[in-house]
Amino acid sequence: MSYFELKEPPRREDRLNACIAHGAALGDVAGRGMRCCQPGNERSFTQNSICLLLPALGTMNSIPNSVVLMHGGLGCGSSSHCGNAAVRGGNNQRWGVVKDGRWLSTGLTESDVISGGESKLAQAIIEADRRYRPAVIFIVASCVPGIIGDDVESVVEQTQPEVVAKLLPVHCEGFKTKIWATSYDAIYHSIGRNLLTDHKQPAVNKEKNGITVNLMNVSSMGRVDELELERLLNQLGISVNIFPVFADPDGMQRMTEADLSISTCPTHDDYMFTYLKEKYQVPFIIRHMPIGIDNTGKWLLDVADFFGLTEQALALIAREEAELNAALEPLKPIFTGKKAFSSAGEFRALSTAILLAELGFEVVGIRAYHHDEFAEVEYEKLIRLIGKDLPLNIANCQPFEEANLLRKLKPDIFLGHMNANSTAAKLGISTHVIYNSGLHYIGYQGAYELARRLYRQLKNPRFNLNLSQYAALPYQEAWYQQNPFKYIKLAEGDNE
Repeated sequence: MSYFELKEPPRREDRLNACIAHGAALGDVAGRGMRCCQPGNERSFTQNSICLLLPALGTMNSIPNSVVLMHGGLGCGSSSHCGNAAVRGGNNQRWGVVKDGRWLSTGLTESDVISGGESKLAQAIIEADRRYRPAVIFIVASCVPGIIGDDVESVVEQTQPEVVAKLLPVHCEGFKTKIWATSYDAIYHSIGRNLLTDHKQPAVNKEKNGITVNLMNVSSMGRVDELELERLLNQLGISVNIFPVFADPDGMQRMTEADLSISTCPTHDDYMFTYLKEKYQVPFIIRHMPIGIDNTGKWLLDVADFFGLTEQALALIAREEAELNAALEPLKPIFTGKKAFSSAGEFRALSTAILLAELGFEVVGIRAYHHDEFAEVEYEKLIRLIGKDLPLNIANCQPFEEANLLRKLKPDIFLGHMNANSTAAKLGISTHVIYNSGLHYIGYQGAYELARRLYRQLKNPRFNLNLSQYAALPYQEAWYQQNPFKYIKLAEGDNE
């Protein structure tokens, strides 16, 4: 049975045996499947995490002509206020229009928790449709309706005939999973079940000319990264559909008519790709993330091999790498001997670590937010490039473990998410954001631009060094002397 026959997607803990707690050397993970990191693993002490709602909102708020209707407490979705900067910037980059995302809330109260919020949700749907006339309304189920048993799917089914907008229920009950990447599945689940469900792919499309691929983007990609990948594919004669971030909902049907779907982040894309193949026979490639020199070449070759364009791709890769290596030559001397630490979602952290090694850094540690089967190929690459003894931390935040690691490893540069760099900064370590939707990271252009930014930071690292003299982390010295993975429990129940 297809997962899309269910009302909501399964947790990634169940579907992929994904896990969030592990600490060991890189060699203990690579090539061993999930045996090194059992899904039942947790911590006897946990400091913090985030809800899967946060990454989900990054995608939903970007969709043009849409409304995101949060069904829950008023605070759920409030992160959209700060996330709106990316929405405004993304709209401006693509269409030259500064436009806000639109999100609403049913604002459930204590009385609603007791008596139920279904009637309030139905009224909110009708009002959102009347007021904004959007193409789609995302109906986002947060923790409260999941706890009190509101049947969001039934409300949507009963209300759909009364509104013009297409209603897309998205299940983001944060208490159900600790794997944030489940949020991507939740969005794709609703798009597949509710937006694409009536579309019938023609048996033969006689009017179609050339090759078209689905290029799946993520909310952490800026338009500059999309253009880089589009530039490379266009040189092979391949046209590109870019989905789902900032994609017009009326045009999403084109996903079902492509010749191939290409992943830019395997963590993000597998759920939708499987659906497109099951229902519309669209094949897919989900192996490499095009961050770094070697990874970008492998990514291009996979696509080219599928269409019989290998020779053209090899010539393109040779030209691009020659130009890039020449541009990097003046920058590399400052990277030699410098230690680097990479921290992000699993694939981004691993592919960025590979790029750092290609630039000449000594990669001394990696932290990934979760672990699943799709990253096995990246671990094998890192083993060949760096070695088996590199410390690896699988952690959904947990800055206390990160602070301990950083004190021990003493990197010169830390690459992490913008909201996670403060730990390293307060230790006097130079930091760089691992993604910013206005900057280049992906492809050959991304490799050069990242190197250029790191060069400037390492030329003048004084800011964080000065900051460390006046800012302190809240951990006692005794903690820094302990094993950073002390509180991670093994599958048998013992601590590391």
